[in-house]
Amino acid sequence: MSGAAKWLAPALLSAAALGASALYVRKKTRDAERRHPPVGRFVNVDGVRVHYLERGQGEPLVLIHGNGSLIQDFMVSGLVDRLAERYRVIVFDRPGFGYSSRPRRVWTPRAQARLLHRALQWLGVEKAHVLGHSWGTLVAISLAVENPSFVESLVLEGGYYYPTARADVVLFSPPAIPGIGDLMRHTVSPPIASLLLPKMIDKIFAPAPVPDRFHRLFPKELILRPLHLRAASEDTALMIPAAAEMQRHYQELVAPVVIIAGADDQVVEIRRHSERLHHELPGSELIVLPRVGHMVHHTAPDLVIEAVDRAAHRAARAHSAAAQEGTTAAVWP
Repeated sequence: MSGAAKWLAPALLSAAALGASALYVRKKTRDAERRHPPVGRFVNVDGVRVHYLERGQGEPLVLIHGNGSLIQDFMVSGLVDRLAERYRVIVFDRPGFGYSSRPRRVWTPRAQARLLHRALQWLGVEKAHVLGHSWGTLVAISLAVENPSFVESLVLEGGYYYPTARADVVLFSPPAIPGIGDLMRHTVSPPIASLLLPKMIDKIFAPAPVPDRFHRLFPKELILRPLHLRAASEDTALMIPAAAEMQRHYQELVAPVVIIAGADDQVVEIRRHSERLHHELPGSELIVLPRVGHMVHHTAPDLVIEAVDRAAHRAARAHSAAAQEGTTAAVWP
């Protein structure tokens, strides 16, 4: 057999396998989108088609999901319906997740915060309370730092706030690489991610069990689509530099901050993140929940709702005190 023939046959087999895998991924993507259509509406902002859900009336409350997640995360937990009883709840799919588009650019937390701020302005929101979960806490903080008069209060759940060495950055960043990453996402990455997903879900909930409601209602197929995997990989690759950049600005936060975290979180170590941030922000509150992992809003939704209310009440008291001080100053001889 000639040298050319020796490599030609394996190359043709590899190409055929990749082609078959690409067709399989395309079919699974279509099936997932047919089974789980958009749950909300769309707004076009700066060339990005942003998918959002809005429920309830009252003071605006924005929910920002973590890496690899989407709007339904907050819906399945029951948080959206319960908070909508007294807030105007607005939940976004961050760029590339769920049904929001993600043009090729560097989507830092600040870039995502600017996009969401413009989307909220389009929706007529002048001020809002904000809850961010996991990677979404960096977006929530960016929103508050860049728009201090816009963010009334902050609830930060299970956040990653300081640069630390993380194996998952090395393992899950390759699909973000242009070219080879595009090939991976449309062929081998979705099937591999599907195999890894059950263990990953167990880890984010541990030590608590995964709720049956999550198993039944969370649209797992949607998070295995190529664009969603690119968004998750790019966010993973940006995680450490984003935290390194943001930590210089935590002292600029002026809104009331409530930090909530699971004591047994296996994704983000609370001592190096939530507790450290609490010590850096003297006016913040810290709620640590024993025997709870990374998905606090699923495992302990009552306490997350209480944290939202506590932050909102602190903001209301601050406004009342400022108004009273202004009135006193106006009549002072």
